[in-house]
Amino acid sequence: MRTILITGSAGFIGYHLAQLLLDEGFRVVGYDGLTDYYDVRLKERRHQLLMQNQHFSAHTAMLEDFEALHDVAMAKKPDAIVHLAAQAGVRYSLENPRAYLESNLVGTFNVMECARELGVDHLLMASTSSVYGANEDMPFSEQDKCDTPLTFYAATKKANEAMGHSYAHLWNLPTTMFRFFTVYGPWGRPDMAPIKFAKGIFEGVPIDIYNNGEMYRDFTYVTDLVRGIRLLIDTPPVRPESKDDIADWDSLSPAAPYRIVNIGNNDKVRLMDFVEALEAHCGREAIKNFMPMQKGDVPATWADAALLGELTGYAPQTSVYDGTRKFIAWYRDYYEV
Repeated sequence: MRTILITGSAGFIGYHLAQLLLDEGFRVVGYDGLTDYYDVRLKERRHQLLMQNQHFSAHTAMLEDFEALHDVAMAKKPDAIVHLAAQAGVRYSLENPRAYLESNLVGTFNVMECARELGVDHLLMASTSSVYGANEDMPFSEQDKCDTPLTFYAATKKANEAMGHSYAHLWNLPTTMFRFFTVYGPWGRPDMAPIKFAKGIFEGVPIDIYNNGEMYRDFTYVTDLVRGIRLLIDTPPVRPESKDDIADWDSLSPAAPYRIVNIGNNDKVRLMDFVEALEAHCGREAIKNFMPMQKGDVPATWADAALLGELTGYAPQTSVYDGTRKFIAWYRDYYEV
């Protein structure tokens, strides 16, 4: 039985990935700090559900605590590590940038050190579409330059990508960075727009819509996202012998077993269309508070997900209408509305 260590296992994406891997017969080692960035009860409930499977173990400690992380990693000896834990949230990075420094830089370094010492088959680490920053050419491609991050959160994730490449090169550590695009679905984070919107619609309070609604996002349903990660686990990059061995469509590094992969729905959706889908499934209209663009935000994101398809034969398939229907069904049940 293969063992996968997931950092951030009580998080939104970590929970769904752990559940998928358990369903497929993996042993999953969960590691999560259970921080109070948002309602800890939601995180605890996710872990409780996972612990119903005998092949899941939960370990509560911070990424910054190298000794704790190292003890778990050395005891469990995972075949692969999926590093999802991070201080998340674009807007919160304006208020508390130090949290991002400590979790996303120091914490990620600790994960890489454990992966290096263990010599894992594959290290996979979460990045974000936010690294594309001020890029205006869309859809965003993994081979685009990402030198203009607009928030400190994005800057820490860009740093993670550079850190990952250095370790892949120095220690021949197969490493895949995946960039997420606006993930939503059941068990989502309360600080993210979908839950804020659903809460506002059901409670009859205004929802804030930035840039006066002229926003576009590549909304990606969470089960599509984790299916992509699951398939990438079995697709570790191999250091090429020369640049000529790298296909034109591949982001594989010429100097390391290292690759960056977008995971998105490969579709640019107008924010107001997403809101209308939520309204349809909630059965009521939102009270909309149109506002200017927020500092550090971008008007549009759109993934070129062709590389994911080339590597795995898979492409996210859930439409916004179907995804929001499933999300609202969960929201009604969990929040009892």
